[in-house]
Amino acid sequence: MTKEFPGWHGTTIIAVRKGDEVVVAGDGQVSLGQTVIKGTARKVRRLSPGGYDVVAGFAGSTADAFSLLERLEAKLEATPGQLQRASVELAKDWRTDKYLQKLEAMLIVTDGAQLYVITGAGDVLEPEHDVAAIGSGGNFALAAARGMMDSDKSAEEIARAAMAIAADICVYTNGNLTVETIGK
Repeated sequence: MTKEFPGWHGTTIIAVRKGDEVVVAGDGQVSLGQTVIKGTARKVRRLSPGGYDVVAGFAGSTADAFSLLERLEAKLEATPGQLQRASVELAKDWRTDKYLQKLEAMLIVTDGAQLYVITGAGDVLEPEHDVAAIGSGGNFALAAARGMMDSDKSAEEIARAAMAIAADICVYTNGNLTVETIGK
């Protein structure tokens, strides 16, 4: 009798846009079943293809996410400064390419002006209420951030507080954050 692989779990990524800044924050936890394998993973990255800054956060399989980030970077190099176009092209490829269809990850990307969630279902979603979240604790972080959007807190303060709440609730999320800020 073979045991089924318990699967990798983990990650909460949140993006908050408030005023002239967008903050993307991600936790550092990677879990295998009920065991924390690593607590300091870096799942938020700054890309600069063609001299244009883009911040991306990923949830899901790390190897799959890196494959997607490489493809996104290539799309951005082909269409400098056009995040929406590059995101749509990536989503189209992801949905139609037999190799890419097997990738299990999601991305949040922003250039400071635009903010998108990209999925393997071919979605390029622009979030409502200037908050997007993905991953195991994404819904907890999303709810917490939306509840703070009318406060005097900055985008970074909201993202950090929302991630702290998610880490308190979701066993697949920790408080070891990577935070990247990008302005309009």
